[in-house]
Amino acid sequence: MGKCNLDHSVEDVQQKFNSQSQWLPEDICSLFHEFLVRNPSQTTLNEMFHLLKKYDLVDEQERKERDRKIKWLILNKEDTKA
Repeated sequence: MGKCNLDHSVEDVQQKFNSQSQWLPEDICSLFHEFLVRNPSQTTLNEMFHLLKKYDLVDEQERKERDRKIKWLILNKEDTKA
């Protein structure tokens, strides 16, 4: 994934999730709302956006790696704004 200098809002991440959710594993989909309500940091929002971006177009190996990173972001409760 390339580096992006744009900051993505919670709404951007939600929209990207909505557009990719049919390709995501059910366990990620069921936990995603919890991720957004935790008020994630800007860095985490940006990372999540780019993991979701073009998810439907990547190969199976890349999906597995993205799934692992997405789950880590969802379950990492330490990274929230003060």
